[in-house]
Amino acid sequence: MQLTMTIDGKKYRVDVEVEEGEEVRLAESFPTTTVQAVTPPSGAMPMAAPAPVTGAPPGGTAVSDKICRSPIAGVVFKVVAQVGQHLEVNDLLVVLEAMKMETNITAHMSGTVDKILVSVGEAVQPGQPIAEFA
Repeated sequence: MQLTMTIDGKKYRVDVEVEEGEEVRLAESFPTTTVQAVTPPSGAMPMAAPAPVTGAPPGGTAVSDKICRSPIAGVVFKVVAQVGQHLEVNDLLVVLEAMKMETNITAHMSGTVDKILVSVGEAVQPGQPIAEFA
């Protein structure tokens, strides 16, 4: 499947392969990313539709709207938010380093930070809880 992504006003065309049975989820913590599907050229092999997102992370527990999760694998470079701090949507929580690039992880909701669940130097996986809101 080909996608066209617009990042900071620049369009990028990317090829995406979805393995059968894999979940496909766009991270909610990327506020202004536009993703648009591109129609494949005629004669291209059809692909099966991706599996629907079930709303449960690996491990079987229910997803809470009050938990901010890591969209990528990486190492915690900096923890910006503090317990008790009130954040608005898109305020910076944590900075991750992945492949020598820093990625800002922002709040997906407004609220008060109840728990910071990671520390500097810790390796995190996609979907791992980073912070919990009260």
